[in-house]
Amino acid sequence: MAHGLHGIAAAALASMALGAAQAAEGPHVSQLTDYANTTVAAWMSEALVVEAVKAQNAKNAALSEADIDSLDKQWRAEVGGSERPMIEEIMGRELSTWLASMREGSGGFVTEVFVMDNRGLNVGQSDVTSDYWQGDEAKWQETFLKGAGAVFVDEIERDESTQMLQSQVSMAIVDPATSEVIGAVTVGVNVDQL
Repeated sequence: MAHGLHGIAAAALASMALGAAQAAEGPHVSQLTDYANTTVAAWMSEALVVEAVKAQNAKNAALSEADIDSLDKQWRAEVGGSERPMIEEIMGRELSTWLASMREGSGGFVTEVFVMDNRGLNVGQSDVTSDYWQGDEAKWQETFLKGAGAVFVDEIERDESTQMLQSQVSMAIVDPATSEVIGAVTVGVNVDQL
């Protein structure tokens, strides 16, 4: 979990995120919660997902806050750059390819899917995210930190480029063998299709 400044920031952000979680209201909240508890939960119980998250948790166990900050800065620099080794490595993972196929198979309902580890770092994703570390955001704090069964539905926003109404639903990922929370997932959805 977060320590030091990240821990303080995480606690403050978690408090703010709780207010944000309570602010997301409307019919989309129950519909997306149901979607998470059925479709997304089934996706996240797949061995490919569970094994990828557990492997990254083990690999990243010794990362310091400075390491995480450095990785996130590298990712952000690569998003706008021509040299993208970190992004290409993650987008080339079997999990990322599989998540893209889940998005594509949704008929336009799912706009993105990304899986995070127990530190809030991306493990795999269908599309390139703007940052690598999600541990400072409600999508991770309101799910991973809350435990098994935790679902967080964000506000509806209009995408500037597509004019599509979108929201995100996030949930904790649980290892079916141990019932331990090992990560989290966020699914972007086209609310116009609800």
